[in-house]
Amino acid sequence: MKLAYSNSLEFSFFSEAKLKFERIISHLEDKQVKQESHGEVEAYIDTEGTELLRCLLQGFLDIKTAEEPRQQVCSNRDIALNHLKNNCKRNLESLFGTVTMHRKGYSQRRCDNVFPMDGELNLSKDKYSDGVRLRLATEAVQGSYDDAVSSIDTTTDAHVPKRQARQIVQDIAQDFDGFYLQQRYLKPENTSDLLVLTMDGKGIVMQPNSLREGTQKAVKQQKLKGRLSAGEKKDRKRMAEVAAVYTTKPLHRTPESIMSRNDNSNVRPLRVPPRNKRVWSSVERSAATVIEEAFLEALERDPTQSRQWVVLVDGHPHQLKQIYRVMKKLNINATVVMDFIHVLEYLWKAAWCLFEKDDPEVEDWIEKRATEILRGNASQVAKCLGISATKRKLKQREGINKCIGYLLKNKSRLEYGKALKQGFPIASGVIEGACRHLINDRLDITGARWSLEGAEAILKLRSLRSSGDIEKYWEYHKKQSKQRLYRCG
Repeated sequence: MKLAYSNSLEFSFFSEAKLKFERIISHLEDKQVKQESHGEVEAYIDTEGTELLRCLLQGFLDIKTAEEPRQQVCSNRDIALNHLKNNCKRNLESLFGTVTMHRKGYSQRRCDNVFPMDGELNLSKDKYSDGVRLRLATEAVQGSYDDAVSSIDTTTDAHVPKRQARQIVQDIAQDFDGFYLQQRYLKPENTSDLLVLTMDGKGIVMQPNSLREGTQKAVKQQKLKGRLSAGEKKDRKRMAEVAAVYTTKPLHRTPESIMSRNDNSNVRPLRVPPRNKRVWSSVERSAATVIEEAFLEALERDPTQSRQWVVLVDGHPHQLKQIYRVMKKLNINATVVMDFIHVLEYLWKAAWCLFEKDDPEVEDWIEKRATEILRGNASQVAKCLGISATKRKLKQREGINKCIGYLLKNKSRLEYGKALKQGFPIASGVIEGACRHLINDRLDITGARWSLEGAEAILKLRSLRSSGDIEKYWEYHKKQSKQRLYRCG
């Protein structure tokens, strides 16, 4: 029975893998090898074990070739492809090395060749296997393309040139929009917790032909080619809009619990971490489009607007204008709250108009004014700042004037007294973290100059990873890819 099993058709395809495995075992049983260090043995198993895996994959493909039946195949125009060619060769670059598959090809004059086996195995249009493509995408969103290519070379037996690496990443990212339109939510969230939306913008250094039209004009109008003149900017960045939507429980606090520097209590209110958080960014689409996407995402979670919606912003005028426009367009009722950290920055600018540098009393001054703003008295603080500057006859009061203007202009969004009582978040740590993770950590590395397509692809894949959707997206992408290439799902 053992002899019959060894000579069976199915096992013969794995004869090379069987011989390789026996050689590995024989080598490890050798007396001289037993004297080697574990590192040397580990390196041997790593090298030869990878080759064993390649042989197993090759054996599997050989079985598929032997068992492939003849079929009735039609072209995209429903023309019967009657010409059959056997043993059409195709190489596949896998994690274990290059394997070769032979399959049947069907053709007809003035029609493209069709290989049903490619569709059955869901092969990509290039020569790289799914394992290589996914590993490359994982590496490329974490570091530079040079590092990603190097990692593939050192951790696998595959090789992907840098240009092809960029193309693979862009190909994988192309189903991002479809995934969130069709796959994200099938039913609303069953909760009464806060629904928070937050947005911000971040610049990305782009290649000249990928800048927006206005920025390109500014570059052309620069007076000198070798360096910038006084007052000119580098004009090499394109703004990416970052958005986040998440659910969180209310956290009720008092102004004193936030600003007190002398509270030695060990008890601190702990905000439950946000859940069901989705973050994403786009440098290709406009800020208005991304902001509208955020509100549409929120409507999927709460279509009847039965929950309390909070929109947390930093106060950028253009961003605020777009937010209110979208809210009016979609008939959204939400509370817009200004990020308190930005308010503190304006207070510090005002403080340095009144205090000398390193004056220890400035912290008490900041604490008192900030506490009043947290109580909802932003207008009174602005008024007192103006009176104080006038009484002191300050000549250098630019910081105070900016602070007053900021507080009065945004007073409707600075009602922190009500916000704290209702447990609203008042700091934009989530979106600041998203900007750092999505853009700074990858697209802002030294020397990076991005094309529009390349930057957008990286942003999409990093957004998927940050939102915890990368595994579901990969399954969706493979289904869509099969539909595009082989007209089957």
